[in-house]
Formats: sequence, C-alpha cells, structure tokens
Amino acid sequence: MALKPANLSRRHPIEEFRARVWTQWRKKGRREVMAPLVVKFPGIDKELQKVLEANMDEAPARRRARDSFKDIQLGIDHILFKTPCDGLEIKEKRSLIYFVQSYEVNSRGLKIFSKCWLPLSSHLKAVVCYCHGYGDTCTFFFEGIARKLASSGYGVFAMDYPGFGLSEGLHGYIPSFDWIVDDVIENYSKVKENPEFRTLPSFLFGQSLGGAVALKVHLKQPNAWDGAILVAPMCKIADNMVPPWLLKQILIGVANFLPKQKLVPQKDLAEVAFRDLKKRELTAYNVIAYNDNPRLGTAVEMLRTTQEIERRLQEVSLPLLILHGEADIVTDPSVSKALYEKASSSDKKLNLYKDAYHSLLEGEPDEIITQVFQDIISWLDEHTVKTTSHCNY
Repeated sequence: MALKPANLSRRHPIEEFRARVWTQWRKKGRREVMAPLVVKFPGIDKELQKVLEANMDEAPARRRARDSFKDIQLGIDHILFKTPCDGLEIKEKRSLIYFVQSYEVNSRGLKIFSKCWLPLSSHLKAVVCYCHGYGDTCTFFFEGIARKLASSGYGVFAMDYPGFGLSEGLHGYIPSFDWIVDDVIENYSKVKENPEFRTLPSFLFGQSLGGAVALKVHLKQPNAWDGAILVAPMCKIADNMVPPWLLKQILIGVANFLPKQKLVPQKDLAEVAFRDLKKRELTAYNVIAYNDNPRLGTAVEMLRTTQEIERRLQEVSLPLLILHGEADIVTDPSVSKALYEKASSSDKKLNLYKDAYHSLLEGEPDEIITQVFQDIISWLDEHTVKTTSHCNY
C-alpha cells in the first residue's frame, strides 16, 4: 500500500490554536483578541514616551515607568484626586519599619512593593488592608481611595501582588492563586503585629479579583479579621466575559503546557468596567497595570478560584459589606447576592447600585463614587466602634 506524502504545509500546532481562537472571537471585534495599542500621551517628551512603551513583563521596567510618570498620574482630572484631605501626610520614604513605602523580599524570595497611608493629626481608628483587582495596582486610582480613607482616620495598607504593579514577577502571571493569598497573609500579618497597630481593629478591603483574595484570606484565617469590605468581588466571572465552552476547554488543556502565553481572548476591560466616558479615558494613565490578553495559567487559576469560592460561600463568617453595581458585566452581581444570602455571618450588608458598572469607586459619575465612599466610611465607623466596645467590655 502506497504511503501518502506528508503534508509539508501543515501549520505548527500553536499557530493552529491561535487561528482557532481568532475564528471563535473575530465576530466580537478585533480589539478583543489583539494586544492593546500603545497610548500616546499629549505633552510628554520622546524619552518618557519611550519609557512607557518599554516591555513591562519584568518589574524594573514597570518601576521606571511609574517613577517617571507618577506626577502626571496624580494630576489627572478625577474626583479621587480633587477633594482635599486636610491633615493627611503622604510620605514617600522607603522603610518597612514605618509602613510607609517599601520593597521587601518575602519568604518566597520575591521583592514585594507595599505602601501605607496614615493620618497625621488624628488618632487611628482601625487598620484597613487592601487587595487590588486584576487590572489594577496600589499606586494609581487607589492612591486617591487610600487618601480619602486615611483622611477619615484609618490606617490604609496596600501591596502589589507578585507579577503586578511594582512587585517582582512576570507581569500578569498567577501560577497559583493560593500563593497570592499566602503572600497577602504574610505581608499583612507583619502590619498587624506591629506594636503601633496590633491593638486596633483590622479590616480587609478587596476589589474585584481582590475580593476573591480577601475571601480566601478569611477562609484561611477565619478568626483573624474584624470584617471585610468587598467591592464587586470576583466570586464568579460573568458569563459574557468567559470564552465559549469548547474554547474554554481547549484553553484549560493548553494551559498545562503553555501557562505563560497570552492566548485568552478578552474584551476591553475599561469599556465594560467604567460607565463614565471621561473616566474611562483616564484608565490609560495606569501605565503599569496589566492590560494585555490574560495568560493561560492566570485565567485557569481565576476560574478555579471562583468555582471554589462559589462552593464555600456558607463558610464566610466575618462581618461583611458587599457593594456591587447592578449593571456589572465583569463580575456577576448575582453571586454577590448569593454570598449575602449564604454567608454564615449574622452581620452582613449588601448594597446594590442601580445602573452602575464594575468600577464603583473609579468609573462611575461623581455622585455615585461619593455615595459608595460614604457607605464604606459609615460601615467602617460603625464596626470600629462595635469592635472597640466589645474589646473594652
């Protein structure tokens, strides 16, 4: 029997896979499967533009970009940076001892960036430890959020996860979600053990993916925290943000061999997360945020984590404030409702905001952002008094 000649023109398997991804998603728009365009910022020189256009896969490039661009970032026209915070001192020292701004090598040998904001003239009410979202860092929009919380009397602590922001690691890569949770526990345990803060109430504050991190921290430390604020928590990724079933199974399989590849189709997060058009344009100024297609391993870890959290909602036992936009199509608000209903905590509150998108504190009209802040501060004030009174008793 004669043998058929080999098909010498057959494409490499990776090329075939890329073509399949393109075929599945091309009707949804080219931008969803292509790398993001380089943003040209008005009024900056060629040298700075070159820094911003550098490959951000590794931390040194991200640190150079942030150092060069931070003054421009903090000068944007956004409510988070408009309202004066009287009596608030923003320090820029790099000292872990004072928990102001630091780079510290953690137990896994990774250099982690952390920062805190402390009120200068008022007595600290409590410690708030922040867990940021997937497309975020603790050095852009959160700068404004932290200042507002600190101006209300709270010590605010934040860190960039490995691979995000200014921390060491491949940009946007999560090899293990549990490693992130352990890194967060390690960092914030040091904060809480500091003699200046260890007698104060302590609260977790998680946004989006950071909401999942905060919940996992609580599940590992069920008695360590006095409450949690969860803004649009990633308890489940909305169905329209997940690839079709067949493509999802292919991606999960390929992730075992190519976990770092940026092959997962994704919609424009700014478009679906920010309702206010002017604020949506400002997301480009977060120049060290990861905004490329998700890496395969990262996407699989996020999917597994949300599935785990959905199964364990009834184990959530700490006081909760859950805030979610009813029009959020990034993380599913119905699962925030399920968390509220199933959590075993007797002290829980769910605030749903009509017509609001995913980014409640950054991407909504000013009046919604102000309302969300008021709701958070009121809840913190109430629970700080409760916790302090209970301890005194």
